[in-house]
Amino acid sequence: KYTFAATVMETEVSTPSPTRGLSYDTNETVLRDAFQQFGDIIEAKVICDHVSGKSKGYGFVRFGSETTAAEALKEMDGRLLEGRNIRVQYAQKQNGRHQ
Repeated sequence: KYTFAATVMETEVSTPSPTRGLSYDTNETVLRDAFQQFGDIIEAKVICDHVSGKSKGYGFVRFGSETTAAEALKEMDGRLLEGRNIRVQYAQKQNGRHQ
């Protein structure tokens, strides 16, 4: 499976793509809606602060195919989402976790 992450220009998205540069108000529904135009999404996850419950500014979108993930990466990197330019890139595994 392929995942992306999303964030602001200083951040990124991957496969599971990390998406960096997300607004602190972005939730999983918004993230899923932004990427679903490219195909089947297995999971959309926004990483949130445990205390405030607000987005930490990044998340992951997992696609079912490499083709879909590649198209989403190409089309969404640098796009505006909730007033922020997001960065999308393929997630990198570090210590068994996607980053």
